[in-house]
Formats: sequence, C-alpha cells, structure tokens
Amino acid sequence: MKKIIMGAVIACLPFTSSAYAEDPQEGGTINVVVQPEPPSLMIGMYSNATTQQVGGNIFEGLMRYDKDLNPHPLLATAWENSEDGKTWTFHLKEGVVWHDGKPFTSADVVFSIDKLLRETNARLRGSLAFVDSITAPDDYTVVFQLNQPFGPFIRLFEVGTTPMLPKHIYAGTDYKLNPANHHPIGTGPFVFKEWKKGSFIHLAKNENYHVKGLPHIDELYWHVIPDAASRSVAFETGKIDVLPGGSVENFDVPRLTELDNACVTTDGWEFFSPHAWLWLNNRQGPTSDKRFRQAVMYSMDREFAKSVLWNDYGKIAKGPVGSKTKFYDDSLPNYEYNPEKAKALLAEMGYDGTPVRLMAMPYGETWQRWTEVIKQNLEEVGIKTQIVSTDVAGWNQKIGDWDYDISFTYLYQYGDPALGVSRTYLSNNIAKGSPWNNAEGYVNKQVDQWFNEAAVAFPDAKRAELYSKAQHQIVEDVPVAWLMELEFPTIYNCKVQNLVDSAIGVNDAFGTAWIKQ
Repeated sequence: MKKIIMGAVIACLPFTSSAYAEDPQEGGTINVVVQPEPPSLMIGMYSNATTQQVGGNIFEGLMRYDKDLNPHPLLATAWENSEDGKTWTFHLKEGVVWHDGKPFTSADVVFSIDKLLRETNARLRGSLAFVDSITAPDDYTVVFQLNQPFGPFIRLFEVGTTPMLPKHIYAGTDYKLNPANHHPIGTGPFVFKEWKKGSFIHLAKNENYHVKGLPHIDELYWHVIPDAASRSVAFETGKIDVLPGGSVENFDVPRLTELDNACVTTDGWEFFSPHAWLWLNNRQGPTSDKRFRQAVMYSMDREFAKSVLWNDYGKIAKGPVGSKTKFYDDSLPNYEYNPEKAKALLAEMGYDGTPVRLMAMPYGETWQRWTEVIKQNLEEVGIKTQIVSTDVAGWNQKIGDWDYDISFTYLYQYGDPALGVSRTYLSNNIAKGSPWNNAEGYVNKQVDQWFNEAAVAFPDAKRAELYSKAQHQIVEDVPVAWLMELEFPTIYNCKVQNLVDSAIGVNDAFGTAWIKQ
C-alpha cells in the first residue's frame, strides 16, 4: 500500500500557535457582520455563503486547506492512498468530543458522509458517485472504497463541503425537522449559545476543544445589520471588528479601507473562486430556447457592471470554469456586449414579447442595482422583464422549486471542475429542492459523458482535453448566463490578528484569531 501520511506536517497547520510571529493574547470578543442573515446554521443542509461563514466555526471537516489548497490535519490526523488509487484510509484524532460531550468517532464520519450528506448535499452527492463504500474497521479508522481513482477526492473534506455531523443526534430522524438544526452541535472551536433573529448570533469558546490552547477569544458575535450604510458606520465606530467579503456595498470599500484602524485582504477565497451568473430556466418559456439564452448574453453590458457596480473587484466570466480553477480554457469565444446580435436572435426565434421574471439576489444593494441594470439591458433589446424580490429563504425555495425564469446567483468552484462546476450541468444532478445543483434543468448527454470521463481521467492532460470540450459546448448552449468571477475584500480592525489563515477565509478563521491589545 502506498502511504501518504500527513501527521508529520502538523507543524505547518495554521491551527497551531507555532505559526504565529508573536505569542497570541487570550480573551476578548470579536464582532462580525453577517449579511444577509442566514436561513439556518445547519451547514450540512444549507450551502448559503452566510450559513457557511457562521456554521464553519461550529462544525468541522476532516481537514483544513492552506491557500495553495494543500490539505492539513484537523479531525483526521493522517491518511493514506492505495497503489491503485481506489482505497483511501483515514485515521481520526482521538479524544475529540461533540459540544454535548459525546465522543466523536468513525461512526459519525460514516453516518455524516454516507447517510445524511448523500441525501442533503447536492454538490457532494456528485463526488460520492465515485465512492462505493465507506466503512469503519474501528472507532478511529475510516476506509473509503472508490469504484475508480478520483483525482479531486482529497479536496472534499473542508467544513463547507463535508461537515462532520453527530450521528447520535440525527440518525433515525427527519433531518430537515431535527430540533438540533436550531441549536447546532459540532466539534468546532465555538459553541452555539443564542440566535436572536434579526439581531445577532452568539457563539462562545469551546472549553473542551481538541486543539490545545485554542481558541484564543472568548466570544464571537455575528451581527445582523440589514442596512448597508449602517454596516459601514458600525465598522467606522468600532462596534464591528470584521466585515467579511461582500458584507458592505462595493462603493464603500475604498473609503473604509483608508481608515486608520482598517486592514484589508482578498485572501481566503482561493478554495471558492466565486462565480456569478444568471440562472436561466431551460424547461419552459422563452428561456427554454437556446437562441433566447444567447440573446441574454449579448444583451448584458458586463463591463459596466464590473467597473461601476463592483469597482473592478472581479473579472468578466467567459464560461462555466473560472480562470483560477484548474482546467480553465482561455480559448473560449466571448459573448461581447452586442444588442444588435441579441435582437437578431430574438427575431430569429420569433420571440413574441412574453414577459420573463427576473429574481434579484437578496444579498444587498449592489445585487439590487445589478438586477436593475440587467432589467434595463434586457428591455433595451426587447425582452419584457418583471423584477421579483424575495428574502433568502424565499430565494432558496423558488430556485429549488424551479419557480423562476431568470435569477441571480453565485456559486463556489472548489478548485476543480469535478467538485464545483460539473454539479451545475450534469443532467443526473437535476433534483427539485436545491438551489445548488443543476437548477436550470440543462440536459446534454455528451456534456455528461465529458464531465464524467474528465473526473477520473489520467493524466491531467487528458482531463484538460475533456474539460475543454465540455466548456466549449456549454458556452454554445448557454444553460446559464455568466456574469463575473467575483472578488470580495475582507475588511477588519487591525487589532484582530491571524484572521485569514486558510483557503476558506472567515468560514473557519476564528479558531485561530486573537485580539492584540
């Protein structure tokens, strides 16, 4: 058996005090904005960005990943892969307890991944298609038997993708109705204390945390401040210490970063590579016609949105794979801003002026403005448009129920098309109830074949060839209308030290953060 033992690199793990330039100080409270208020903290069922931000400090995955996407131990201390690449064995950390005091064991890992997450996590489900069995030969060993080698497998185990969930609480229950969804119990550095809806979420230091000496801070408050201007003022006045990426309007970013006490970083998004697009319902109405979808692409002035709405934080997206994600094909054709081409395509298809519903993303004023810009772009080429507004829960439900024509979204890419891209386009990932799968209803069997072959192809040159074919076909079919590769600066009070030390940023940051007095 070929062994890849990771325990020896634990000194490199950001979850250790040896990584600090100076000794961290203990105690204190960090106040963070969460915008919008998450629909739930149950990270195993909800993939909203804000659910991951808060929940990622309560729950944990088997590993953390550095900014180069290298894995480091957390709940797993070491792992090994067989010579044929089909058997992965994970060795778990002993002495870990859930927040209710029950021991964390291999039974929780098997249950979390093979039972609960297979059912509730649409993105992970696609990757688990390569896993035939997950077994636990003892309390601290888990064996994954793959049906064929799967290159991205080792990158599946961060908290947002594969959170560990307590079997003793969820087994045999209706997962979605379990009371623990409102009082989450994880193994992470912070324990859930209180959620005052519309005001704050309070987390407290886990006194029994399995990493010695962590966390450093006593309390963590996530503040719900619906008004964008008030969020900026809260940071200026010191009420708020951390503004996660996307929590203030882009036009406020230059002013806030110039404050004397302000630090800023765009680090911590390496694993996500956020990709924004418009869902286009491929099933019915005008959006079911490829020519209409192409017309939408030609109608949008994306450069205007980038420079005016996003202050040039980001890059125009060319297609389904982001430029920071493996196997991105730079040779894809461009859909330039060309209203005349859009009008010609609409005339060719015989578009009769049927109105389409354009659903805004309920994540703040920048998204609302973007919705208004797109509405104007569409109407300038003759597409009648009605804006639909909703809250986060309503947005989730409408997308999951396919009750929309066009809707904004952004999804994470997770470093590899097999992890974060294919889920949006594989026809076997069409299932009602989730806004994070193939919610547009795109079906192309050839694309399915390319994606499935590319996930397991060897070497990488073969994967690149297959992914290139898939990208070119998808750009021709326009199942969704790509907007931008987003960049989100995190702004924070400089007294907060060691804030971003992994590839998922604030989503698991506060276990190692400390306050400099």
